[in-house]
Amino acid sequence: MRNTTEATLATPLTLPSGQVLPNRMMKAALSEGLADAAGGPDTRLTRLYARWADGGFGLIVTGNVMVDSRHLGEPGNIVVEDERHLAGLTRWAKTTQDGGAKVWMQLNHPGRQANPITGAGPAVAPSAVGVSIPGVPTPRELSREEIPEIVRRFVTAAAVAETAGFDGIQIHGAHGYLVSQFLSPLSNQRTDGWGGDVAGRARFLLEIVRGVREAVRPGFGVGVKLNSADFQRGGFTEDDSRAVISMVARESVDLIEVSGGSYESPAMMGRPVVSASTRTREAYFLEYAETVRELAGDVPLAVTGGFRTRAAMGDAVVGGKCDVVGIGRPAAVEPEAARGLTDKSVSVLVSPTVRLRVPNRVRRSAPTVKTLEGALDLQWHTDQLHRMGAGLEPDAARPVWRTALTAVQRNGVDAFRSRRANGSAVGGASLRKFQIERAIGRRVANPAVEFAMRRGLVSTLATRLETTGRKSGLVRAVPVSASFDDTGAWLISQHGLRAGWTLNIQADPTVRIRQGNRWRTGTAEVLPDDDVDARTRSFAPHPALGPVTSVMFRALQSDPVSVRITFDDAGPNICPSNNESSDERCRA
Repeated sequence: MRNTTEATLATPLTLPSGQVLPNRMMKAALSEGLADAAGGPDTRLTRLYARWADGGFGLIVTGNVMVDSRHLGEPGNIVVEDERHLAGLTRWAKTTQDGGAKVWMQLNHPGRQANPITGAGPAVAPSAVGVSIPGVPTPRELSREEIPEIVRRFVTAAAVAETAGFDGIQIHGAHGYLVSQFLSPLSNQRTDGWGGDVAGRARFLLEIVRGVREAVRPGFGVGVKLNSADFQRGGFTEDDSRAVISMVARESVDLIEVSGGSYESPAMMGRPVVSASTRTREAYFLEYAETVRELAGDVPLAVTGGFRTRAAMGDAVVGGKCDVVGIGRPAAVEPEAARGLTDKSVSVLVSPTVRLRVPNRVRRSAPTVKTLEGALDLQWHTDQLHRMGAGLEPDAARPVWRTALTAVQRNGVDAFRSRRANGSAVGGASLRKFQIERAIGRRVANPAVEFAMRRGLVSTLATRLETTGRKSGLVRAVPVSASFDDTGAWLISQHGLRAGWTLNIQADPTVRIRQGNRWRTGTAEVLPDDDVDARTRSFAPHPALGPVTSVMFRALQSDPVSVRITFDDAGPNICPSNNESSDERCRA
């Protein structure tokens, strides 16, 4: 039963299963990316959770643990498919409990939001509807036979978590992942029993809840994380969410956490459109939580997102608006946040937010900027988790460019090294790296460069090269980085003679390259004896940034060679600045 007496942040909470949380502070799920090569927890993860164990939280929810190793949300996700990692999982649970907190494992399947670099096949989803994020391919629709199998994977993972000593699990039904995809009419367009009206779309979640509850003991915690809405036109609405909460509350669940948004509309990353009253009360989803209080019945509600002051958190709990306060990003910078809040030694939490320095006209016209900022924001906070996992202190002053570099490394080369470490050695490390980074270029880097160019953000780090296809004879265009001078330009072919455009140059050295608003023609030459490392440093806009530029190039190259273009045009071909030329290449 939900406590009816007046509560404070320090008041214990008895859940419907009988489990007692020591206080009302919850460390919300943060994806750690600290799995070992086999998908199990390693010493970095237990070191991180030891910090949170001493942080004074009543409940600690882990980062999303995947139920299928073929589909990961991010590189470094923990995967639980059976008991092969039981020893490591047991250490993880015990380390977290040593400080007195309860620990729940968050279970998840990314669905169409699966990382295209680390997946072992096409992403799957309720329907073949893609996500509007550059580089993410359209998923394959799940068959009717596959859906119950995924339900069983959630149940199996929950049973393993119980065996390992975790106090409960949380089913991730928010932020655009698979459960959330089933709930949304935008991503679930099925006409069978797993789609249609809200009851049909909620069936997947309810089957998981029922299966888990049947597989675990009565005192084991079972929670659900749900969106208040996904903030997309035609998507999962607040009315849909209220209906789902009413259904979930009739099952044997212990806690419903309210969040919102997805990676297409990242409200959960601090970027929703909120009213003045919401800003005053801090929590983005608190107003919504109040409207579903009666629908939830005796199931306690947790609200995560936006809380920054002890006064606002205390008002929410004392006023009965929610029963548990979730702290996400601030816990990455202040791991002892809950202790300071409950003993009243801390009044305000620190939570830096990443914001890109782009022109306002671009920000207004390009919703993708918010998505990119959200992604970098998550990566910045992941960097803090990795620092604690390495035994270091969080660095609230960490610059964004460092995060960009670690994001390339973590989601590029290292992602494949960890997941494919036991794969075939055919072709050698260089060939494997080429195949990996070609996939990154096609699915992530090239779409990002294309977007930047179409928004007028053309620079030496994002321009276009045209060669003549050696087989087709047709013009082939590719995004490249270039360093221009008075007589030509330097390029780096990251994969040397394996790159198609480099082979094209060897067959026909006549090329065109865009320099700002001008198309220049020239003759290209591959120079394998040039010092590539020194050459990449020259691409930096300032000499002091030379080492940074060099690191960025090294992260995405296998057998690089320098390419020199010597201009031979009589005069520059100028593209109008308004991009209204009849030449399609000027508009690209």
